[in-house]
Amino acid sequence: MRITFLVHPGFQSLDLTGPLEVFDLAGGYTTEVVAAERTPVESSSGLAVLPHRAFHDDPVDTLIVVGGPGTAEAIHDERTIAWISATARRARRVGSVCSGAFLLARAGLLDGRRATTHWSACRLLAERFPSVEIDPDPIFVRDDPVWTSAGVTAGIDLALAMVEDDCGAAAARAVARQLVVFVQRPGGQAQFSAQLAAQRPDRPGMRELQRWIADHLTADLSVEALAARTGLSPRHFARVFRDDVGVTPGSYVESVRVEAARRLLETTARPLDVIARECGFGTPETMHRSFKRTVSVTPGDYRRRFRSSVASR
Repeated sequence: MRITFLVHPGFQSLDLTGPLEVFDLAGGYTTEVVAAERTPVESSSGLAVLPHRAFHDDPVDTLIVVGGPGTAEAIHDERTIAWISATARRARRVGSVCSGAFLLARAGLLDGRRATTHWSACRLLAERFPSVEIDPDPIFVRDDPVWTSAGVTAGIDLALAMVEDDCGAAAARAVARQLVVFVQRPGGQAQFSAQLAAQRPDRPGMRELQRWIADHLTADLSVEALAARTGLSPRHFARVFRDDVGVTPGSYVESVRVEAARRLLETTARPLDVIARECGFGTPETMHRSFKRTVSVTPGDYRRRFRSSVASR
């Protein structure tokens, strides 16, 4: 099976090398790096890669388009977009890593499909390509025959899933052990981003309320209490808040409390019941449910994964 990686000036090196190592370790694959010309292509970090070939018309089993800052320019390169479109038609499957999804979308390959990209670029992708159904949380999305992954190291997750699909779970587990990574990591992108859903409100009063909420996590933050602070009826407040912030008041309060708890889990050794009280959850059980709902991992799992070495002493 031939895996063809498309690179462009300003690509992110890990978007290429991570998945490439997965397929190499799995065995049974032929990998190649392709670019517009067979001349060195410099990544965003300065690492230059010499492609195996320039654009070609040969059969391709899997095309993977890598991302990086350079996609902002590559998306306007008509020759690159045309090659992606033509190659996708003769490939068994097509994938993207990180912002490589923008190039797939520009080629029309994501129209009407569910897709993801780096959490920080999901809103922009949705705005530029409204026909694409953007899901900001998954590590990768499979909408056959198109696969898209989240940012950077998520390309490894994508490649492992492809290996599992081709060669079975045992083969994917063997590669994951060699790379010392999860075959399927728990949780989604929300565990790495601050607040995926919330947006900065236009109304100064709502911005002030957001600041007040962050400073008073143990206060009564019900819709009724927050509405009273703004002088609005609960019904009107809930509607205005959702229109301005993009989420309901309850969802926003929960996300701020979870974010505060995440910081304490990362930087302190305080017990879970103490963190739950300080962040307004009341009980560890309530905090547990909120973490599972918003971050898809438990507070304990989150602490084990992200706690700093200083905090663990």
